[in-house]
Amino acid sequence: MTDDVTIWHNPRCSKSRQALALLEERGINAAVRRYLDDAPSEDEIRTALAALGLRPIEAMRTKEKEFKDMGLSKDSDDAALIRAMAEVPKLIERPIVFAGGKARLGRPPEQVLEIL
Repeated sequence: MTDDVTIWHNPRCSKSRQALALLEERGINAAVRRYLDDAPSEDEIRTALAALGLRPIEAMRTKEKEFKDMGLSKDSDDAALIRAMAEVPKLIERPIVFAGGKARLGRPPEQVLEIL
């Protein structure tokens, strides 16, 4: 299972760096996707949310300026939130680790170990 591990990573985020370090400490050579540079599509976001078992709002950085600037709120419909995450990947909560068809949000970073 550890052969197919991917992390949506932002190297400027301490939680993301900690999650990646946890994987590396365990000898897991995860594929690193710098999602700010390689933004996931709406379909990829839907797949990630399904694997996480989260609603879109639960996987968003709602305190980012862009969230308000785009007219979004906690009451926005899921399609609008997913579209916003695809357009402005900075709104995606990080890091997300994928393994074996499952995913975990690395907040706290140790949570990603649950799926390995």
